[in-house]
Amino acid sequence: MEILPGLSEPVLRFSVFAGILIAMALVELAIPRRKLSTPKPRRWLTNFSIVALDTLVVRLMGALAVPLVAVAAAVYCETNGLGLFNIVDWPQWLEFILALLVFDLAIWFQHFVSHKVPIFWQLHQVHHADRDIDVSTAIRFHPVEIALSMLWKIVLVFVFGPSALAVVVFEVILNGCAMFNHANIALPAWLDKLLRIFVVTPDMHRVHHSVIRREHDSNYGFNLSVWDRLFGTYTAQPEKGHEGMTIGLSSYQSASPTKLLWSLALPFRSRSDND
Repeated sequence: MEILPGLSEPVLRFSVFAGILIAMALVELAIPRRKLSTPKPRRWLTNFSIVALDTLVVRLMGALAVPLVAVAAAVYCETNGLGLFNIVDWPQWLEFILALLVFDLAIWFQHFVSHKVPIFWQLHQVHHADRDIDVSTAIRFHPVEIALSMLWKIVLVFVFGPSALAVVVFEVILNGCAMFNHANIALPAWLDKLLRIFVVTPDMHRVHHSVIRREHDSNYGFNLSVWDRLFGTYTAQPEKGHEGMTIGLSSYQSASPTKLLWSLALPFRSRSDND
């Protein structure tokens, strides 16, 4: 699928992903917020291996059945007149904006549910088990969770019928914002205060990765900060401060989360850390 003349969807996605990843990694080196507690090379090897597996899973879903990726589902719905936006005759710009808002709220809700429903928490623990939080944490999600997330987006596509362009733009924004708000960067206090009126900042999302239950059960947003304020799940700052807080899960404060096979097997272990 071409987004712009001569620019395919995969090229756009990878270009934006690589550009933001490199930019955030360089900013982390220049102005780090916290000192990392585990060796970065080992963590990054595991986290990037996980995202490689995630990408393979999504591509396999698309290869096995065309509608089983959100963009392909959007094309299918548009062709067959399925979904709200393919039924009503609203301005395209309005449908585009509504699609971005609906999908952002839906991802907030998905994240909320992943903390509240035990079977989903088992999968989501892989993300939270990382004992440090930096740009690589943004891509550390178990392949099964990624597959379920894609299915959730496909359901939304069939209900609302957004354009394929809106789906691509949303997914690019989601990935970019996730890398930004997971980044280990020290923004000036005034800039963080200004930005978090609209979007989730690194300091805001870092609270969500605290070992303290009431803190990691807050700040679920990835893009817009409004949803946490609206639904009463907003926590401004961590109890022990950003330098003093402990990141990860209390049961897994060891080198284990830096290991690939351990991380992939974590959801299938009997013990669940949700304290």
